[in-house]
Amino acid sequence: MGIGSLLKRTVQEENMIGRYVTPGDKLEMRSIEEVKLPDGTEGIRTYQSEVFDIQEDGKILIAMPLDKTKLVLLPVDGEYDVCFFSKAGMVQANVRILDRQKLQNNYVLITEVISDLRKYQRREYYRFNCVIESAVKVISTDEAETICKGLDHLVSDANMNASIIVDISGGGLRFVSKQEYQAGDLIYLKFRLPIEDKKKAFRMAARVVSSKEMPRKTGEQETRVKFLAIDATTREEIIKYIFDEERKIRKNGKG
Repeated sequence: MGIGSLLKRTVQEENMIGRYVTPGDKLEMRSIEEVKLPDGTEGIRTYQSEVFDIQEDGKILIAMPLDKTKLVLLPVDGEYDVCFFSKAGMVQANVRILDRQKLQNNYVLITEVISDLRKYQRREYYRFNCVIESAVKVISTDEAETICKGLDHLVSDANMNASIIVDISGGGLRFVSKQEYQAGDLIYLKFRLPIEDKKKAFRMAARVVSSKEMPRKTGEQETRVKFLAIDATTREEIIKYIFDEERKIRKNGKG
């Protein structure tokens, strides 16, 4: 490929980024390879953050992610698969971290895009630690299908057991309860999340992935579930809740 063609392609890619990604867009970034962090740990890590700015040369400035209230100093030259939640929909691209800087009292990662933008592809979601009251019960296949069709009002709320959601993502959640469940069980979940300053009720069908007794907590079960047939709107509302809560943590951490 000649220099002229290469420059033309580079300009086209920069323009494409500006068309789909804008400052303020939320994002989720997942390390492409195992990385070593300042605390000495290694592994595939997933973080959530937002676009701080986009430079004229196409470089994307990403707000430095947080682990609880601490900034995560992701390594320079680290490569990440990033999912952008933009107004145009969810798109993905691989990026490389070029530098870490402090701009306008904000700590940011200077990144360059090292792949083509592509439509969002299903993968594991970022899990957000939380404490949310919920109710749950085992249901039949017919009841699960009814809920998945949006007819959850036809499924009885009777005999639901109290539980506490301890982490949640766009693909599922983990809860603690007194009841024991079996992998493969179909369950009905009810919980509320603050969406745009209002408590919104979620009524979901899910499948149990695992359930086990919690160490040092006799009689309490930890159960992980995967949502069934969740629609895009509901998934994005849950992801928005996660981003909003993380933003509050970031703001309090700066305070």
